[in-house]
Amino acid sequence: MTETRIAFTLNGANVTLPEGIRPTTTLLDWLRGEAGLPGTKEGCAEGDCGACTVVLEDGETRAPINACLAVLGQLHGRAIRTVEGLGADHPLPALLAESDGTQCGFCTPGIVMAAWAHTRQAGDPHEALAGNLCRCTGYRPIMEALAGMTDDGATAPPFGPATAAFAAPGQAFFAPTDLAGARTLLASHPQAWLLAGGTDLGLRFSEHREHPAEVIFLGNVAALRGASAGPAGLRIGAAEPYSALLALCEGEFAPLAGYFARLGSRQIRSLGTLGGNLGTASPIGDALPVLLALGAVVETSARRIPVAEFLLGYRKNALRPGEIIVAVEIPRPPPGALLAAEKLSRRHDQDISAVSLVAVIECEGGHIRAARLALGGMGPSPARAPAAEAALAGKPFTRETMRVAAPALALDFTPMDDWRGSAAWRMRAAQGLMQRLWLRHAHPELAAEPFAVPA
Repeated sequence: MTETRIAFTLNGANVTLPEGIRPTTTLLDWLRGEAGLPGTKEGCAEGDCGACTVVLEDGETRAPINACLAVLGQLHGRAIRTVEGLGADHPLPALLAESDGTQCGFCTPGIVMAAWAHTRQAGDPHEALAGNLCRCTGYRPIMEALAGMTDDGATAPPFGPATAAFAAPGQAFFAPTDLAGARTLLASHPQAWLLAGGTDLGLRFSEHREHPAEVIFLGNVAALRGASAGPAGLRIGAAEPYSALLALCEGEFAPLAGYFARLGSRQIRSLGTLGGNLGTASPIGDALPVLLALGAVVETSARRIPVAEFLLGYRKNALRPGEIIVAVEIPRPPPGALLAAEKLSRRHDQDISAVSLVAVIECEGGHIRAARLALGGMGPSPARAPAAEAALAGKPFTRETMRVAAPALALDFTPMDDWRGSAAWRMRAAQGLMQRLWLRHAHPELAAEPFAVPA
């Protein structure tokens, strides 16, 4: 049976929306409008500031998300908690106020909800709040308050997706649960927008106020979900959130953990997907240089294709009509190889790359046997650097080798000028990152940011 009315659990109560409500209405707009819950604030409408943070509940798990990017249609069947849902007597807001962790209060509801999720998720508290900007309080009292917060033990029913289709004037929104159904829908609606996490596409709903005639939401398709590690490497479903990929960054993949922890924020990683990063084919998509350097393969509904052949240019990919990205297979690096990932951005946290470099370097007898270098932000699409790779082959793995080989990047890329950096800066930054690769290898104590060059 296909459900035709959007329904979800909001702050513990079941809510069914009237027929005809636009499915691409953002959760933020609906909360502040029809729902009459203004505690969730709009600060940027693009997932940067965290003022709109709410939490998706699924059994015992809690995932903070940006309400400005999530749309009503993709939340069908989910459980959502806003700051009002914690109740007036909940200790978290009180502890934040008593610790002088609030001033104007505009950002406070989002910080409270990120903190509420953190009490269940645990991990680095600084990283937990990296997606929440405070413009007037200062973070020291907020972090001190966070240290005293404990899990309240609240749980929610587990999420069980159901096939759904919603209609509004001028719009149809489909939410299939199986791949065959998704392919049938795409064949019937070839112009439909394919929506997974929506952390990129969601900007067109929230910031640009675009509302397409047809949307197919892929986040509930079972074949596109799941993340696993095996002897050959990782397999990540195209609609599985980045948070699942980050959780698998251990063992040989451990060097990627710090890099992926800077992919957006917890809010972004709770919804954003690897399939979406591939589908948008952005030149500064954070995950794409990792996939290129490791020789990842895209599995679609019709074939398997190397990522290097899947990315065709500026926001262009090799998907054929009716084809859907199903999963990505990421091979393990060769035994003993150096795997390193570097990212430069205007802010350390919660910012997209200006330049990124991911390297897999194999050495034998102190010499570089093979090198794979992939860079983002250096052209219309992330790409390998064959000239720089050739300049490294057979050379001793030293700082001088990296310095001498770095200029070969000019044979591989012609960077562009934009507000994130000039072409000249991008080239010098990329060349500097090549030297940083050696420094990371030779001085493991520098693995944590901030990076400091040894004397």
